[in-house]
Amino acid sequence: MTRGGFTALDEELKILKSQERPAVIRAIAEAREHGDLSENAEYHAAREKQSFIEGRIKELEATLSLAEVIDPTKFSGSVKFGATVTLADEDTDERKTYQIVGEPEADIEAGKLNIRSPLARALIGKSEGDSVEVKTPGGQRSYEVLHIQYI
Repeated sequence: MTRGGFTALDEELKILKSQERPAVIRAIAEAREHGDLSENAEYHAAREKQSFIEGRIKELEATLSLAEVIDPTKFSGSVKFGATVTLADEDTDERKTYQIVGEPEADIEAGKLNIRSPLARALIGKSEGDSVEVKTPGGQRSYEVLHIQYI
């Protein structure tokens, strides 16, 4: 996991514990005051939210406790974990930039590519100027590696 990914997950955990958890406990207490719990929609919604929050806290704690933080700025050369890679689609010449990250921090919309994805696996070990063929849900795609940086 990158330092940025670790920090983001740690911040989410802190917010869940310091803000979200106390808020849902208050909501449950308020809903209990309204009487009959069997027909109290507010109570059931708050309990469901509490269950989600507690599950997410456990998930984050487990992920962070097992995380190995890797500093990509210490790397150079061919594509490895943490690399920020600029690609050109060989058919459309469309350019995209992705950083190869661990599964917990992957977010394709933000340009964070899961290391286990087909594209990331195909890019590992490639150098600038190399072509890469990837089988995607939309069919076979070819990309050229334009630039690799470790930031």
